[in-house]
Formats: sequence, structure tokens, C-alpha cells
Amino acid sequence: MKNLKTIALALVVALGSLNASAQTNKKIDTQKSTINWVGKKVTGQHSGTINFAEGTIIVNGKSIRGGSFTVDMTSINTTDLEAGKGKEKLDGHLKADDFFGVEKYKTAKLEIKLISDNGDGTFNVTANLTIKDQTNPINFVLKSNGKNSASASLKVDRTKYGIKYGSGSFFDGLGDKAIDNEFELNVNLVF
Repeated sequence: MKNLKTIALALVVALGSLNASAQTNKKIDTQKSTINWVGKKVTGQHSGTINFAEGTIIVNGKSIRGGSFTVDMTSINTTDLEAGKGKEKLDGHLKADDFFGVEKYKTAKLEIKLISDNGDGTFNVTANLTIKDQTNPINFVLKSNGKNSASASLKVDRTKYGIKYGSGSFFDGLGDKAIDNEFELNVNLVF
């Protein structure tokens, strides 16, 4: 009987290490991976890009199991305005303390906490998103686009991170100067 328990324990350990060794950490290609943002207001919207500083996705076979990503907040770039026609002003305002305060908070982070495979190449993700040293959970769908890429669309409520400038939820009388609380991120990961 003691021998049977020893064999069973050895089998559990062997299977556990086999499963662990099948997991691979893949670094994202920060030059090819992209983040596009859209911020909306009553009178229109603005769009732009922001760059990854680094990121790793954890893969087990064809299944994504986790990951963590760091974004370079100093790279905020407006793409819908031209230089000399408001681009520099908006870029500066987004980097200022009213919004992301990038002088003090140079990075934002996302860490996947829970992921479930939907069986169709998509994954339901629960992650912790940290902006301006404030961390909140966020849920989104991650889509595997083949062996070396994945994509996701996220909606982020900026007010949960202390970014209240122009929010109708906090200020009265903004009229057509009100800015939506949520901004959108469209992410394409290449690894």
C-alpha cells in the first residue's frame, strides 16, 4: 500500500511538472505591438497611440494562460490632429496632471489575474489595471489571432484612476465641454 501511495505521488509530481514545462512565456515585440486609443466628448472625439514598454504573454499549447504588460505613458500621441493645429496642446494636456500626470506616473500596468478559454480562439480576461498608482479590476475579451498575435478592445473608466477633468459625473455646467468618463483602447499584441 505504501508503494502505491509513493507511485501515485510521483505521478502527480511528474504530471504537474509536465504541465508547468508546457507553459511558455513569450515576450511581446514592443515595436510591432500597438495600442490605439479613442477619447470621446460631446462635440466629437480624439484618437491616438501609446507604446508598450514591455510585456509577456503566458501560453500553454494553443491556449493563452496569462500575462503582464507595461505601457510607456510618456509616449501618448494624438494622431487625429496635425502639428501646429492643436496636436501639441492636446498631447501636453493628456500628459499633464489633469489627465495622466506622466512626469510622476511614467508607466501604467496590466496584469492578467484570471483567464478562461471560450474554445473559439477567444478568452474572457479579468485583469488588474494600474494607472497613476491606482489599481482596479477590468474585464475584456482577448482574441488569439494565430500563433504569434492576439488582440483586445478595452473600455477604461478614467474616473476610477482619479482622472476627473471634464467629467459630467463630477462637474456641473460643462455643457458641450463634457468629456466621456470612458476611453477605448484597441490593442494588438505581436509576440
